Amino acid sequence: MALLLGGLLIGYTGIGVLSVSAGEISQIIGAKVTGQAEWLKGVDPVKEAVIWKIRLPRLVTAMLVGAGLAVAGTIFQAILINPLADPYTLGVSSGAAFAASLAIYGNWQIAGMPLLSLPLFAFGGALFSLAVVYAMARINGMLSVTNLILAGVIVGSIFSAAISLLKSLSGDEVSAIVFWLMGSFASRSWPHVWLALPIVATGLAVALYYAEDLNLLSLGARTAGHLGVDEERVRTALLIIASLISAGCVAVCGIIGFVGLIVPHLMRMVIGPDNRYLIPASALFGAILLSSADTLARNLLTAEIPVGVLTTLLGGPFFIYIFRTKMKKG
Repeated sequence: MALLLGGLLIGYTGIGVLSVSAGEISQIIGAKVTGQAEWLKGVDPVKEAVIWKIRLPRLVTAMLVGAGLAVAGTIFQAILINPLADPYTLGVSSGAAFAASLAIYGNWQIAGMPLLSLPLFAFGGALFSLAVVYAMARINGMLSVTNLILAGVIVGSIFSAAISLLKSLSGDEVSAIVFWLMGSFASRSWPHVWLALPIVATGLAVALYYAEDLNLLSLGARTAGHLGVDEERVRTALLIIASLISAGCVAVCGIIGFVGLIVPHLMRMVIGPDNRYLIPASALFGAILLSSADTLARNLLTAEIPVGVLTTLLGGPFFIYIFRTKMKKG
């Protein structure tokens, strides 16, 4: 699957109005990564600019976000013991969306960081939302799954209402708010890659570290405790890291639905529930799925379709099919 992902990176980068061969793409990437400018001899400067400055960072961002959402969804479904849990269950997306909408409405920017201003505002909003949810859910020092879900629903509803208020007050900015909320990788560049990469990579590493503990937790809290698992510590650590991954992904591209919901189910059907294999497999397939969806979104029609709309349109019926298939089997 990793080899397939690498092949798709080359193949999808060449697809578009300006067609570029796999050899030219490899030549451009090799020259940029190694710093060997002489490797670019004979390469059209226009193709070099399109590949390195536009398509490649966009595609890498899509792969990182797809991997992050899939890993976060896998963790949430396991920890919350809820097959319908996804990366946005705890209201992280609503907090990010409100902060981004507020930044667009007020035309706020961080000095010296025009490209990352909106993602950083969204990330801050997601972290604030996460802090509020955890503060509400923790009662007498205990963090229960039920309280987390309820707190996430409450906080998400409040932020959704606030977003509706901002949209009603906005004039020309309302289209920018709506477009961001739909989720898109348009105009994503290398700074967005460097924002998403450490968050997703760190989250994946932590998730793999706790994968065996997550397997034991599926046997029940008491059984896991007898086997030496500190349930409270593991549950809290994984919920926080999954929420941070979700926050980073939403901050970079807006709200993209169904990837974090569907991918864990598909991979569970293929390789089973062992999280030591399920988590990396979900990351790889999430990257493949979202990069494929984004490539389709930017090439299907003359006008680009927001990838969040496409994943929801295709993911909804597909999830119904998975649900019906699993119900018939058991």
